[in-house]
Amino acid sequence: MTSRLPGGGPLPVVGMVGGGQLARMTHQAAIALGQSLRVLAVDEGDPAALVCADVRLGRADDPPTMRAFASGCSAVTFDHEQVPPEVLHRLVGLGVPVHPGPDALLFAQDKLAMRARLADLGVPVPDHASVHEPADVTAFGAVHGWPVVLKAVRGGYDGRGVWVLDEDAGGLVAELLAVGTPLMVERAVPLRRELAALVARSPHGQASAWPVVETVQEGGQCVQVLAPAPDLDDDVAAGAQRLALRLAAELGVTGLLAVELFEDTSGAVLVNELAMRPHNSGHWTIEGSRTSQFEQHLRAVLDYPLGTTTATAPAVVMANVLGAAHEPAMGMDERVHHLFARLPDVKVHLYGKAARPDRKIGHVTALGRDMATVRGRAALAAAWLSTARWPDGWSPHTGAPRA
Repeated sequence: MTSRLPGGGPLPVVGMVGGGQLARMTHQAAIALGQSLRVLAVDEGDPAALVCADVRLGRADDPPTMRAFASGCSAVTFDHEQVPPEVLHRLVGLGVPVHPGPDALLFAQDKLAMRARLADLGVPVPDHASVHEPADVTAFGAVHGWPVVLKAVRGGYDGRGVWVLDEDAGGLVAELLAVGTPLMVERAVPLRRELAALVARSPHGQASAWPVVETVQEGGQCVQVLAPAPDLDDDVAAGAQRLALRLAAELGVTGLLAVELFEDTSGAVLVNELAMRPHNSGHWTIEGSRTSQFEQHLRAVLDYPLGTTTATAPAVVMANVLGAAHEPAMGMDERVHHLFARLPDVKVHLYGKAARPDRKIGHVTALGRDMATVRGRAALAAAWLSTARWPDGWSPHTGAPRA
């Protein structure tokens, strides 16, 4: 059955491959725009499948499934990048609007291909090399110093598929190669911090950028996003935005592009990763920007005029809610109740995911004028939802001051 507008026109249907939290939050944005989001989920319990009306079950690496899924879609886009390029090329050959297209998406799927292309464009990236045997890592470390960073060329996220190696790690390299993991090695950049520049680009060529943010990492996983990045030189911030907009145009990206950046101890900025979809570094935009990344992605893939990206507050902090090492006895609904009682202005987004240690099960957003104060409130809220314990020991019965 085709959904229709009150005036009789058909609703545009955007197909999103993947049923995770990114699709779930994109679905929420689609409702406000009068659109219909179709989701390809692996399991009916996936976060987006729990809330979307139009859910198709199947795998993105199956061509017949993808053809059936794309039929009737005004655009096909992604909640994740792990879709075989040959499957997408077949869809493009059938006339399906795929955003971003497979030629662009390759640079978010293959880290070596991305670094080679960026080097051709004169964009700074960490020194790196492909790895075919343990001796390649040893030779690289001898030239660039130890430790080095070993990465899976494809896949990997939130610290997975990344290993920091000392000289005696040849056994791990051999083990990974033996199971068919394509590998690369790169110089360990002396970091001041990590940044992210998020932009959107439409097929028509219109583009927009949000403020550059700082992504705070623990154990290789993002735990907070600070918007805008504190104490970032205006020229560096503007340069990062220009770089992201340039890459979107040069690589032919349509939809969102997140450019993850290293700021080294000298102040130089290098590109670390690319993502061509809504991104964890942009979750703050739901409350913190006039146009969220999810709405903007829909506008872009449908070639609508893009929305303004003006921030709604001087300081915005998103903190990920992670599964605790031990699931608290207090249920999540009760935790939310207590959170709202203490911090009624903090916004909560839960993904409908079962909690496992360090798994992203939601996020919170706090807004205000002072970054340190806002960051503290976001950290309190995220920790409470994760563990059912206030890190500052606050209790409504102890008389401790409210945050």
